[in-house]
Amino acid sequence: MSADPITLRARFNPLIKPFLVMQIGVTMIFTVVGIPLAVIWFLGVGRWWAQHYFDRLECQLGERSLRFRKGILVTTEKTIPLENIQDVTFIEGPILKHFNLSTLKFETAGHSVGQASDMRLTGIVDAQAFRSRIIEAREALRHPAPSAHDDPQLAVLRSIESKLDDIAALLRARQ
Repeated sequence: MSADPITLRARFNPLIKPFLVMQIGVTMIFTVVGIPLAVIWFLGVGRWWAQHYFDRLECQLGERSLRFRKGILVTTEKTIPLENIQDVTFIEGPILKHFNLSTLKFETAGHSVGQASDMRLTGIVDAQAFRSRIIEAREALRHPAPSAHDDPQLAVLRSIESKLDDIAALLRARQ
């Protein structure tokens, strides 16, 4: 089995680091047990964690699949065949906008509702363009351009064209 050649590698916005620190820190503050942890988080552990998370973020669009990897302690690596992608949703809210970020959510065929929530990527630079490239690649797989070898009508037309060229050559020779 050969590896899917990479056609496009996503870049991630470094502003995802402060976004993650704030998102996780605020979540800790809302829990009574998490308040002491939030203090430690905001004093430096959060920045360290966000940097390592950012360094491990990866997303690659191949000819036949989309592969992404994220996480530190729990690493999630998914390879999604492009033909299984039903939709790529672009999400941008006020907090994400403040950090100049957006999220791409991937909906795939054959997965339960619970698994769909795991297929989100936040922080891709120019996420709209990346989304468009994914959809274009998916459509190219679903509707490949016909080639002369695959299309019987085109093969017949080429055969007729060849015969007409032979007839035209014979007519020129007689003159």
